[in-house]
Amino acid sequence: MKKLKKRLGSVLSILLLTGLLAGAPLSASEPGPEPESLPANAQETAGPSISAKSGLLMDCTTGAVLYEKNPHEAMPPASITKIMTMLLVMEALEDGTLTMDEQVTASAHAASMGGTQIWLREGEQMTVRDLLKATAVASANDAAMALAEHVGGSEEAFVARMNSRAAELGMADTKFCNPTGLDAEGHVSSAYDIALMSRELLSHPEIREFTSIWMDSLREGKTELVNTNKLVRFYQGCTGLKTGTTDGAGSCVSVSATREDMSLISVVMGCATSKERFGSARQLLDYGFGTFTMYRTGVSSDSLAPVKVVGGVEPVVEVETDAGGLIILRKGTEQSVLEEMQVLPEVEAPVEAGQVLGQIRLSIDGEELAVFQVRARASVERLTWQRSFADLFLRMVAL
Repeated sequence: MKKLKKRLGSVLSILLLTGLLAGAPLSASEPGPEPESLPANAQETAGPSISAKSGLLMDCTTGAVLYEKNPHEAMPPASITKIMTMLLVMEALEDGTLTMDEQVTASAHAASMGGTQIWLREGEQMTVRDLLKATAVASANDAAMALAEHVGGSEEAFVARMNSRAAELGMADTKFCNPTGLDAEGHVSSAYDIALMSRELLSHPEIREFTSIWMDSLREGKTELVNTNKLVRFYQGCTGLKTGTTDGAGSCVSVSATREDMSLISVVMGCATSKERFGSARQLLDYGFGTFTMYRTGVSSDSLAPVKVVGGVEPVVEVETDAGGLIILRKGTEQSVLEEMQVLPEVEAPVEAGQVLGQIRLSIDGEELAVFQVRARASVERLTWQRSFADLFLRMVAL
């Protein structure tokens, strides 16, 4: 009878915790749809008033949106388009289909690009590294086109890849018609989408080697490069990312900056002047760094005790959690965070690797901030009489 009561208690605990876990929202560090609203404890902050037609501030670590103004308005993105071009180049470098020292031969089409350029000549060869530098620093259209044709095989094939990648990232407001950002009918994006692809590009740390350059040169010093993003020089912690200017787009920019453990992405579009775009982008960054802070949870996988397994081939199962990661909070609220951990005292075999066995809930004054799941590290099979007999036989043979 005692065993039956104990077993019923375990079942009730499982049902209770399952009910608690059902429908629990993902924390910012878990994979899932990108958030499109402010963190729960940031709703009361309206943010700055910027003159740009649209703008968005995103925390790069968590993807949390900290400020937005017309975030999904589709507008010409100008050379901010090159963020996607550079992303596909970085992914080709990562998967080994491209190397930094690989030579690229400029086509007549690449050499014919107007606007900002490094004056590539048809047939001229330049390394991927130098073309990437010219694209990131000087926003060179000919360099971007040469890279696109080299990676994609043709401009059309590369643009198709750009749109496919945009769809994968959830960029629902975007359609690319070229890899340069020169004005074209139907070539549009939004501040939110630009923040998404900016965040993805920044997941490749090597790109900062190029986007954070203020001045450099090509062709043994004969071609000077000066970053079109003035904030690289004049804003503390700026790491990039890309400007854009055309008649159709006006002045645009996606700026990334890092201070201590916080990295932000500021996107502004449709500004009347270059001064206005940098002013608006700076306003958003100042607001982000001045208003928010990063909070690291006090619980980690190493601090969690294993969970007892009833009827398993192993007596316990080790558990892990993605808690210990960072969430973004309003400054001054860190001391008010309540961390509540609910983990099953035991679990019935079989146990699957990754099975949810508990949760860690973060809240302030009852308002939920994040939920981190506690999961089994490995699978544990049910102990059957056949398995018991086989184990006993092996032990006897060993003797």
